[in-house]
Amino acid sequence: MKIPFRKSLVTLGLFLILGMALAPGRAAAHCDAYDGPVIVAARAALEQAEVTPLLKWVKAEAEGEIREAFAQTLKVRGLGEEARELADRYFFETLVRLHRAGEGAPYTGLKPAGQIAPVVAKADQALAQGNIDALVKAILQHTEEGIREHFTHALETAKHADESVAAGREYVAAYVTYVHYVEGIAQVVHGAPHHGEAAAPATGHGH
Repeated sequence: MKIPFRKSLVTLGLFLILGMALAPGRAAAHCDAYDGPVIVAARAALEQAEVTPLLKWVKAEAEGEIREAFAQTLKVRGLGEEARELADRYFFETLVRLHRAGEGAPYTGLKPAGQIAPVVAKADQALAQGNIDALVKAILQHTEEGIREHFTHALETAKHADESVAAGREYVAAYVTYVHYVEGIAQVVHGAPHHGEAAAPATGHGH
């Protein structure tokens, strides 16, 4: 089945931009951040003393542990401000750990607010507003610029590839970068792994 070129561009853009946003060191910054959707939901649930809205963030088998931790947290919160802060952190850690486990991802601790990658924040914002147009437009523009940049560099270095070994190596480096950039389309279209899952064995160019 052929994939429309515009859809392929969007897919490639998502792969490249989110790939950078979710690179090691930043992958957990969304789910694990104090200003991320999981902890924001947890704060609201604790204030309302209602655990049900949080259950969607964990797998069914973790529901019992969340309910128990939530009940314990509510009890401790009434013992004073310091106890409240400790209890809340305990619950946030429990919720995030179980959420990450449900994704097949390791828990690496809670992250400070303000570290969510801009593109991920925009994706959340698009959902909140019920409109994806601005995000798609930005991704399309970024993707087109990236493709053209890598293509132009590969094309220009190809013209001088046989002039010297150094020139040839510069071309090969440009070529590999260009091809891998474009191959990102296939990786996403055919099912790129979730940020907590292992990547499938590479096919095609083995650079």
